[in-house]
Amino acid sequence: MTHEHHHPPATTWAVAAGATLHCLTGCAIGEVLGMVIGTAAGLHNAATVALSVALAFVFGYGLTMRSVLRAGVDVRTALKVALAADTVSIAIMELLDNAFVLAVPGAMDAGLTSVLFWASLAGSLVVAFVLTTPVNRWMISRGRGHAVVHQYH
Repeated sequence: MTHEHHHPPATTWAVAAGATLHCLTGCAIGEVLGMVIGTAAGLHNAATVALSVALAFVFGYGLTMRSVLRAGVDVRTALKVALAADTVSIAIMELLDNAFVLAVPGAMDAGLTSVLFWASLAGSLVVAFVLTTPVNRWMISRGRGHAVVHQYH
């Protein structure tokens, strides 16, 4: 399957927001799962954050690979596309959302039944989305980031 005739998507805020939302979906699944597992297991904050970051990358790459594999490419190519498309976006989101949760006093120790725990986690994802969207717009305008996935849609 060749894709050399496809053009990169227009670099609009809507395209950037869509790419960021796609990336945020995988990040949010991993982030929330990591925070829940780490908190429920009583892990140290550093271990909980590390687990959240690792799972965010796994789920972020996994969602991208799933959509690219549907285009009929092999797993190796899908992984390369996912790495190129999502690494910077996920890394920025994880830096931002974990910094946000860590900055909210008591959030990491609040427990799963606490409004503070869930509100800080939700707020962290909003901050990550808002601040990562301009980065994704910039990358897409240069044929990088989510732009590399466009040919497989």
